[in-house]
Amino acid sequence: MIKVLFFAELEEIVGSREIIIDQSQMSVNEVKEYLKAKFPTLAVDRAMVAVNEEYAEDADLVKKDDVVAFIPPVSGG
Repeated sequence: MIKVLFFAELEEIVGSREIIIDQSQMSVNEVKEYLKAKFPTLAVDRAMVAVNEEYAEDADLVKKDDVVAFIPPVSGG
């Protein structure tokens, strides 16, 4: 299983800080597609993605027991 964490407005849209995907391996892009199908208003393409606390690209693999975090863009002034 793969743990997925959400922050800020992404957490509000999902209604939870984390979900579990019952898969042993997926690419980051497959995780994004899974989330877009489950939560159509979730803007995962705009979010930064980290796997096990390191930024990741769409082609990177996510394996069983990994933690994937979606971090929305931050703006400041």
